[in-house]
Amino acid sequence: MDKLGNQVITEKSIRLLQKNQYIFRVDSKTTKTEIRDWIEQFFDVKVEGTNSSSIRTKSRKKENKSNTNYGSWKKMIVRLKDNNNIPFFLNQI
Repeated sequence: MDKLGNQVITEKSIRLLQKNQYIFRVDSKTTKTEIRDWIEQFFDVKVEGTNSSSIRTKSRKKENKSNTNYGSWKKMIVRLKDNNNIPFFLNQI
């Protein structure tokens, strides 16, 4: 799927792995249901819920140009049901 990006590795994402939650960087136009369906089919797990947030970066002003935003993106936190996990992430705890 082109809309699903890389996993996000931060201190918070490591803590959320213990709660069976995974953070993905996704395309800004992707909906929660699209990500939920794709993850359930691809990883063969059951998704309990999803949260999303748009990450906006600060705007920068260049010479003779107006303000532009660089690098805005969206992250999706996927919460799996008990006894489900994504094996790819297990080695990174």
